[in-house]
Amino acid sequence: MKKIEAVIKPFKLDEVKEALQELGVQGMTVLEAKGYGRQKGQTELYRGAEYVVDFLPKIKIEVVVADDQLDSALEAITTAARTGRIGDGKIFVSEVIEVVRIRTGETGALAV
Repeated sequence: MKKIEAVIKPFKLDEVKEALQELGVQGMTVLEAKGYGRQKGQTELYRGAEYVVDFLPKIKIEVVVADDQLDSALEAITTAARTGRIGDGKIFVSEVIEVVRIRTGETGALAV
């Protein structure tokens, strides 16, 4: 199993969620996040005063998928989240050693 962590623009959440649901991905965790990468934040104007926003609002999505779903899930997230502009986000993939469903005690792929 693999854990996919995707950091995307907030307005792309619904598109990414729908793309993953079409693949049969059962569940996801969504977190509100703030951060910056190469874009180094942005300068904003508020009531005539210029200030720098260092941390931009982002959404972090976490999903766990079977190994054979990884490529299609990555493609779905990439396609749905892409705007073609700086700050579209990043995707991180890591190995999941074990999963346990707390309620039933099921483990492995059955627990996902």
